[in-house]
Amino acid sequence: MYKKLVALTSTLALSLACLTGCSSSTDNSSNDKQELDNVTIAEVTHSVFYAPQYAAITKGFFEDEGIKVDLINTQGADKTMAALISKEADIGLMGPEASIYVYNQGNEDYAVNFAQLTKRDGSFLVAREKMPNFDYSSLKGKEVLGGRKGGVPLMTLEYVLKQKGLTIGQDISNGNTNIRSDVQFGVMAGAFAGGEGDFTTAFEPTATAMEKEKTGYIVASIGKDSGEIPFTTYSTTKSYMKENKDLIQRFTNALYKGQIWVQKASNEEIAKAMQPFFEDISLEDLISVVDRYKSIDAWAQDPILKEESLNRLMDVMTEAKELDKKAPYKNIVNTDFANESIKTIK
Repeated sequence: MYKKLVALTSTLALSLACLTGCSSSTDNSSNDKQELDNVTIAEVTHSVFYAPQYAAITKGFFEDEGIKVDLINTQGADKTMAALISKEADIGLMGPEASIYVYNQGNEDYAVNFAQLTKRDGSFLVAREKMPNFDYSSLKGKEVLGGRKGGVPLMTLEYVLKQKGLTIGQDISNGNTNIRSDVQFGVMAGAFAGGEGDFTTAFEPTATAMEKEKTGYIVASIGKDSGEIPFTTYSTTKSYMKENKDLIQRFTNALYKGQIWVQKASNEEIAKAMQPFFEDISLEDLISVVDRYKSIDAWAQDPILKEESLNRLMDVMTEAKELDKKAPYKNIVNTDFANESIKTIK
């Protein structure tokens, strides 16, 4: 999946939705004359799932640390990693599986994870009709749009279904559940609305939009049923980290401030903090999806990516037959910045 990453970087078109200038200066007038360091983050997708990040931007926590954030939505971990390796982005926000793949390829300037943002899968299982008494046995003999092969959302879905006693296979006539990986992540909702599959997975705000449009109905939380895994983390290349230690520390400080703020804020306050990034979504809907992610305890309380958590992810990857060997935690994870943030920020 990641063998052609370097080749991808030469042709990757990152003319995707670039969000700039969203940092709030309301409470940071002292920074008006300060020259900020620009940091480009390549997001694997643009979702309210990343609420602590958006809150950290609009509440001015990054500006407080002397950073101006630019966001690029790459629509896929492979493309996010390509942006990082090609230096189109300084920091990547994606699942740590991408850094595992790249490390195992033998890439010398591989990506190192330094801060965790989410601790569960943020996708929801969506059906064509309301199913208030949903049980996973309902997926027997059905077709599910699951996402990109090699991606954590697909692997986590398969992990949950196996835990629920379902058999995954293409022959649905025998009661198997066919998990399709041929539909790109960004168009899954549209494909489902167009009649493909019996179920699909979707992140927020897409899942709520589907319910409003009556093209699908949320029946289960994959993240709640799979348990905790390091679903989304920040990473950068070894070389960038070595050359920008102070910047990475300040970045982690800002993120941690956002994580602390989100834990204390109300659903409405969090929704309002994210509104500049989701202007096409009503405040009411934002509040609803914030509540949904809070209810499954989706966001990490601090930036530390723990070894046991990463090992669980690699177990899921191994079970999905997407990982031949585990990557050493000490090589692809650096917790120094996270530990320093926790020590100094109260």
